[in-house]
Amino acid sequence: MGQKLALPVYCSPTALQRLFHHDGERAVAAAAEKFGTMFGVSSIGTVSMEEIAQQVTVPQAYQFYFHKDRGLNRAMMERAKASNIQVMMLTVDSITGGNRERDLRTGFTIPFRLNLKGLWEFATRPMWGINYLTHEKFSLPQLDAHIKMEGGASSISEYFSNLLDPSMNWHDVEEMVKYWDGQFCLKGIMSVEDAQRAADIGCTGIIISNHGGRQLDGSRSSFDHLAEIVDAVGERIDVLFDSGVQRGTHVLKALALGAKAVGVGRYYLYPLAAAGQAGVERALGLMKTELERDMRLMGCKNVSELIRKHVRFR
Repeated sequence: MGQKLALPVYCSPTALQRLFHHDGERAVAAAAEKFGTMFGVSSIGTVSMEEIAQQVTVPQAYQFYFHKDRGLNRAMMERAKASNIQVMMLTVDSITGGNRERDLRTGFTIPFRLNLKGLWEFATRPMWGINYLTHEKFSLPQLDAHIKMEGGASSISEYFSNLLDPSMNWHDVEEMVKYWDGQFCLKGIMSVEDAQRAADIGCTGIIISNHGGRQLDGSRSSFDHLAEIVDAVGERIDVLFDSGVQRGTHVLKALALGAKAVGVGRYYLYPLAAAGQAGVERALGLMKTELERDMRLMGCKNVSELIRKHVRFR
């Protein structure tokens, strides 16, 4: 998507990163810059896109959702342009919130309103609570003007239920692509037909993604769609890939089938929770080491030598 990365793995935009560690997006962006790869900030991020843009020089993507308020959609894109965001990512597989059963069991909401089980989890990890209370107030800077954090405990779910537009259609997306007039990709494409339509309306990339398996139970894995979509549109637009990536061999398989880059989310979020920026750097360092080792074992000197014959399907 017009960017040159030193690593074929990028840090996908994920929400609420300061819930994992008080540095949140700042830590992930700094680690991404150290490894020369792209970092994505979410519209439900906890550090502003402007601050991240001032912090790092690596390519930055902005992930956002389609709102009922068309003026809000344009305002978000204008703000991203002013922040020199290189890539816009419109998520198209979350027009309604998924059934997050773990959140329901623990009573997790934003702002916090926890049940006894959730409170016990906090009590057994006191440093998280201390850091939460001793650092700047938790906020959603991309959406501060639209979500009142001091409101009811269901404010995030209300955002998905009330502000997002479930009637989004291809014409709406085409208008946004024209308005942005730059690198624009759709995140959550899972069929050849939708990939072709994305190319037809002027998108420069797509991300094959099932949202980490957190939205539609029983959906096909992203990897199972990759080869057929690359065959259909790989010469017209850049095909990126995410969901379930945990090892260097996962990345190499995706690259061999034609993905231009591979996104990771939970892969860096757990290390972020464990050790902040140092944890994310550790994870990306392990990934780079695995990629280099495995390519040597495969006899490949660079990623361009990864081809379809390296993957055999049953």
